[in-house]
Parts: sequence; structure tokens; C-alpha cells
Amino acid sequence: MYPKINFPSGHDYVWVDTLDCGFIFLKPSYASIQKDSFIFENKTPSECWFDIDLSQLNSKIYCSYYPINKENSLTDLIDDSFEMAGKHNIKAEYRRESLIEIPDKKIYGLMFEISGPVASPIQFYVTDSTSHFLRASLYFESKVNPDSTAPVLQFIRKDIDKMIDKLEWKNK
Repeated sequence: MYPKINFPSGHDYVWVDTLDCGFIFLKPSYASIQKDSFIFENKTPSECWFDIDLSQLNSKIYCSYYPINKENSLTDLIDDSFEMAGKHNIKAEYRRESLIEIPDKKIYGLMFEISGPVASPIQFYVTDSTSHFLRASLYFESKVNPDSTAPVLQFIRKDIDKMIDKLEWKNK
């Protein structure tokens, strides 16, 4: 027997302007934005770290945006993304990597789909390769049983795809 899932009705979206961060995007209307509360040395690492709370589906998308500069090189940011995805290899049954390319919007990146009893089955990064870098990870807020979470993952995947497809970089 599987638990009953109360899915949000439909896939409606609202625009989110990240203000001082370098992008705007669509989020599901059933989700809320929360400032990231992760603390390093008594402060959050960036004003551009936030969570998309999908509490109705017992999950969150953790987002971190970085301007590409001397402190945050594109190579280092990409390496960090691979390292973060790789932390799930110990429980993963398989990891699929898919290119993200929307050239007319200067959006390039990689989607990591990690199957098995992992806490973060979808992670991705997108960049324009010169100024902007956004990394995001979907986490379930409970013990993961892939059979039970598969319908939720399929539902959220549509929202993640929409977020990536409609994302727009802001000029500095």
C-alpha cells in the first residue's frame, strides 16, 4: 500500500523577481520562496540563496545563485555542482546527465537525474557562461522510497522544466 498524495491542482505559475540577484523565473503557484537559512560563520553565504518550499509535496528546491567573477570562477562552480551531485552516488542506482541548452536566452547547463533511494533525485545548474550561475537541488523532506516518491518526482519535474525554460538573466 502506498500513501495517498494530495497533488496541487494543475501547474499554475507566478513570476519571481530575485531583485538584486541576476535572474527572474517562474515558480509553481503552490510553492513559496524562503530565504536560505544555511549559516556559515554567523551569516548566510549570499543574499541570492533561497529555497522554493513545496511543502504540499514534502519537498524543497534549494537554489544558490552566484555572479561569475574572480572569486567564483565558472570552472569552480561547475566542479562544485558535480561534487554535490556525486555525494549521492553512494545510494544511487544510476545517474543520468542531460545537457540544458537554450541558446537564444544564453542558458546552458546540466541536469543530474539520480535514481535510487537518494534524498536529492534532481539537481541542475544553468549559466550564461560569463556572468550568471544558478544551481538548484530538489530534496525530499522525508525518507525516500523511490516507488512512493516517483509520482511526486514526475509532478515536480514539470515545474523544474518550466522554471528552467522560462528563466531569464538580468543584465548588470
